[in-house]
Order: sequence, then structure tokens, then C-alpha cells
Amino acid sequence: MNIGFIGLGVMGKPMANHLIDAGHKLYSCTNISDIHPDLLAKGLHVCATPSEVASQSEIIITMLPDTHDVEKVLVGDNGVLMDIKPGKVIIDMSSISPAETKSFAYQANEAGCEYLDAPVSGGQTGAESASLTIMVGGNQQTFNQIKPVFEVFGKNITLVGDIGSGQICKISNQIIVALNIEAVAEALLFASKAGADPSKVRDALMGGFASSRVLEVHAEKMIQRQFKAGFRVDLHRKDLKLALNAAQELGISLPSTATAMQLFNSCAAQDEGGSQDHSSMIKALELAANHQLNS
Repeated sequence: MNIGFIGLGVMGKPMANHLIDAGHKLYSCTNISDIHPDLLAKGLHVCATPSEVASQSEIIITMLPDTHDVEKVLVGDNGVLMDIKPGKVIIDMSSISPAETKSFAYQANEAGCEYLDAPVSGGQTGAESASLTIMVGGNQQTFNQIKPVFEVFGKNITLVGDIGSGQICKISNQIIVALNIEAVAEALLFASKAGADPSKVRDALMGGFASSRVLEVHAEKMIQRQFKAGFRVDLHRKDLKLALNAAQELGISLPSTATAMQLFNSCAAQDEGGSQDHSSMIKALELAANHQLNS
């Protein structure tokens, strides 16, 4: 198929690479993100604008940092929805506002196009290994049509519900991940301050009920103090802001999510806006405890 892919960053680049390897013809544009020479060498076609990408493509995928980026690409000047022909499918795989997602879907439907919101989980590793979890909002018929495309770079692919449900599921995912990071960081910090080897504690806990992917992957990063970004603090802050804003609109309290947000804010204040991996949340807890892991 002819597929437009807009947003070739840490996640988008390997996803696009898998699509090319699967035989799809890909189009992108340089005014949104840089295009890696490897993709150009594989035959990725470069367009001037998102609108031009849409004109060449049957399916248009966006993989962008935030809501305003998706808005710019879809409905801004020379955006995807400018003069788009009916019958195309737009898939937003970014993590953005559920309310704005519904607005974008409405505008796509008004133009005679289908729309899916399909955020992902699994990080850079999942994108590179084609094992992403994909949480989809939209109608069943469009989901069935697009699922073979999702299977090129994803493993666990679920139609959660109507438009916006994918984003709601992703926000829920980010709440769980953030609170798991906080729990693991607190436990390791407690163990270290109490005189136990946090590495040995991690090994022991991996065989029990406390075992998790966060304990497996992020605890190791904390112990080794390897905070090169797999998923940046600033992006997780963005997702928790979506959660807290939605919670306020719903009239519910998310107290632990709010605490995790403040810890990420502390990390961002220490680290030039939050460019390190979200496992670096432990730095905020170390500051509060006046104790560094492994010290």
C-alpha cells in the first residue's frame, strides 16, 4: 500500500522502517521531522508538506509528540485534511488528548475519511523489535482493514472502543507505569538506606509477586545509573498532565498520579526540562531522602 508516515523520531523511524521492509511504499515530509538517511536509502519518498503526503497515500499515520503537533499536521496550513480526497484512513499513533482526538476524527469524517486513534506502548525497544502494544479507538470495520498494517510493528493489538478509547487506554497505561516506577524507586532506595544491596534485592523480588517489567528494566537502569532516554521524563509529564486534566473534568481524584507528576517535575527542574529516561524519577526521591542509591 501507499502509506504516509509523519513523525520519524525515536519511535516513528523504526516503525516506518518495518513498513518499508514489509513492502509498503512510504511517504513523509521534511518540514515536520528530519528523515534518516537509512530510510531514504530504502526508498522513502519525501514530500514538501503533510497535505502532499496525504495526496500520495491511502493511509496516513502520524506519530508525533503532543496534541498541538497533531493539530498542526492534520488541520494546520498545508495539513493532511486540506483538500484530502474521501476514502482515505488517518491513523494517529501519538499520545494526545482524548477530547481533541474526537475533534480530529470528526473533521476527518466530515472530509469523507475514516479515523483511528492508536497510541502505542513498548518504547523504542518495542518499536525496533516490532513488538509494540497498540491500543485502538474507532469502528470495527476500519480496525479490521488496518490491522495487517499494525501487525507489521505490533504484537498486542486491541480495539478498545470508539474514537478516543485508544487515548484513554494509553493514559491509563501511563498512570500504571509512572506509579510502578515510583514504587520500584522507593523500594530500592529504602533497601539501600537500610543497608541491603539494591541489586540483590531486585534479583530476589524478580522471583516473587512484586515482579514487573519496570522492576526488570527500570530498576536495572536505576542501579546502574544509566538514564539515557528510552522514554523521556518530559513526555511522561505530558501524559500525566493529560490524565490529571481529564480527571478534573470527570470530577475524580488521582492522588498518586499527582504525586508522580510532582516527582517528574522535580526531575525536569534538575535535568534541563526532563530529557533523561523516566526511570530517573529516583533522583527526585534521592533528593528528598538525602541518600543516593548504592552510596
